[in-house]
Amino acid sequence: MSAVRVLLVDDQPLLRTGFRLILEAETDIAVVGEAGDGAAAVELTRSLLPDVVLMDIRMPGVDGIEATRRIVRDGAAAHDPKVLILTTFDLDEYVIEAVRAGASGFLLKDSPPEDLVQAIRIVAAGDAIVAPSVTRRLLDRFASRLPAVRDEAPPPGLDTLTDREREVLAHVARGQSNAEIAAELVVSETTVKTHVGNVLAKLGLRDRVQAVVYAYETGLSRPGQS
Repeated sequence: MSAVRVLLVDDQPLLRTGFRLILEAETDIAVVGEAGDGAAAVELTRSLLPDVVLMDIRMPGVDGIEATRRIVRDGAAAHDPKVLILTTFDLDEYVIEAVRAGASGFLLKDSPPEDLVQAIRIVAAGDAIVAPSVTRRLLDRFASRLPAVRDEAPPPGLDTLTDREREVLAHVARGQSNAEIAAELVVSETTVKTHVGNVLAKLGLRDRVQAVVYAYETGLSRPGQS
């Protein structure tokens, strides 16, 4: 299996060096380049073809949110890279904007090195990750930022899901892992993974983070639900 190709994007050279040292110690991860601002990140994503872009949020010029939007939403990179947002700012508005821009993950810069490495592997594999410290607030605050849901209108696409798939989607929207969902529904993790895959395919969603956004936009999940 080829190594996961990573592009480091941060306006602080010392931080980029630190990330590089952590990641290059892993045999299955290769750092292919560095950028100090969002505009350079977009260009290097096109030319270096990284699998994962490790993206800072606050940078001069084009920030990480706009760079993520250009890479993921606007199709600046044809090879479909994943963006993992890494920031010191544990603020809801950044999480929401990063997710809506198309990021597949969000971690704080003070996360342990092993969490960073694992997050890159998870995102590269097509799953999504959001820092545990912000997950609950992220879910509960979505509704105030998303279009109002009309209760009388059937949510688009939900009618293509089976009852079990809809149930699994609701659990995903609560921030639960496959293991937690499996335990609650008394099924295997493999079964849950299959259901999640079916949900994403039927609804045309990129990953679990987009599934969370969809669940809140359609009213399947609402703030404060446990």
